[in-house]
Amino acid sequence: MTIPKHVRTMLQSIRDKFALEPLQDRMLPNDSDFTTLRPVRKASAGSIAKYWARLMSASTASEEDRVALTDDVTNPEVFNGNIENFIGTVKVPVGIIGPLRINGLHAHGDYHVPMATTEAALVASYARGAYAASKAGGISTAMLYEGVIRTPAFVLESLLDAGRFVEWIVSHVDRLEKAAEATTGYGKLISVEPMIDNNVVFLVCRYTTGDAAGQNMVTIATDALCREIAGECTVPIQNWYIEGNFSGDKKASFLGLVTGRGRKVSASVTLPAAVVERTLGTTVSDMLAYGQVANLGSHLSGQLGAQAHFANGLAAVYIATGQDAACVAESAMGITRMEARGEDLFCSVTMPNILVGSVGGGTGLPSQSAGLNILGLKGEGKAAALAEVVAATCLCGEISIVAAIAAGDFTRAHEKLARHR
Repeated sequence: MTIPKHVRTMLQSIRDKFALEPLQDRMLPNDSDFTTLRPVRKASAGSIAKYWARLMSASTASEEDRVALTDDVTNPEVFNGNIENFIGTVKVPVGIIGPLRINGLHAHGDYHVPMATTEAALVASYARGAYAASKAGGISTAMLYEGVIRTPAFVLESLLDAGRFVEWIVSHVDRLEKAAEATTGYGKLISVEPMIDNNVVFLVCRYTTGDAAGQNMVTIATDALCREIAGECTVPIQNWYIEGNFSGDKKASFLGLVTGRGRKVSASVTLPAAVVERTLGTTVSDMLAYGQVANLGSHLSGQLGAQAHFANGLAAVYIATGQDAACVAESAMGITRMEARGEDLFCSVTMPNILVGSVGGGTGLPSQSAGLNILGLKGEGKAAALAEVVAATCLCGEISIVAAIAAGDFTRAHEKLARHR
């Protein structure tokens, strides 16, 4: 069996990471002490000041970041690269959870995670999950794979021409790689996989994108690749399109679930029975009983994957850190597992489509930059760690919501924190 080149490259990168650092204990639970954030139901100038004092001592957040998140930005030129017809900004409330302890391949330490949302009870729920996970020694995480895809479509005269076209592509893939990578200093074309439907050929062009989410990067690179094909291919092409709607860009798809489109991350924690009872107000057996029913519901309704509410955590962190919020449509796929480990509860999420970057896009805007600085994950070399933090945060949300429904507290919590506040 031949292992595809891009899979070998990713496996080698993980192997190299383990070889460079003493990682034998890195992903094990860490029971060193931590001080959790005390929840505040009614914000005040004093409570905000206390939070920021903590964040500026515990992260790379600065006074400039505090101003960016608490005051309106008065310089409209800041937004020129991100918006057209600019008229102003929308202020979305930002809450903080943590410290969330992560023992990951790339993310390692105690993180305060900013979450932007207008949904009351959401931050409180994720904070509760983060507290339980950290009390259990933290969440182990690993980015398993990365590759953003763009799928141009080529229309040929016949099925025979489609076959000849694919043969030409295979024979000239080095030329196509060169054309695509000439457009970017960071993107690498790691595979071109043809998908034939009679006289239409989709090319699944997969890229690594450095520390950027890479949506625009791969579009520009693929355009150059397609123009090289259109200008040089000896098989007549009737038409071509930069995207054939095959990639799953901002849509949930089986392709994304199976092969991933972005950064694939797995995260897990084993919650001792005592932590479940004291911090979540339920039992391991009750959480497993509800999890069985919820998993059945996922299958019967035809969901892509099986999970409770990845979209909540994804949207809140994406908005707070300058990611493309529309990518939640494809990022919110994956698998949540909860299993008994003796008397304890093993919890994990695997998310194949986390589309985040620590550079580029909206990450350089003042408020969003502040969010990344709170995490300590702004700039080059931080995207993999950011993806692991996102997955760990989603795991916290899964733990908390399953516990709340299992204990019968879900409705009461929303009445207390939202409707009747």
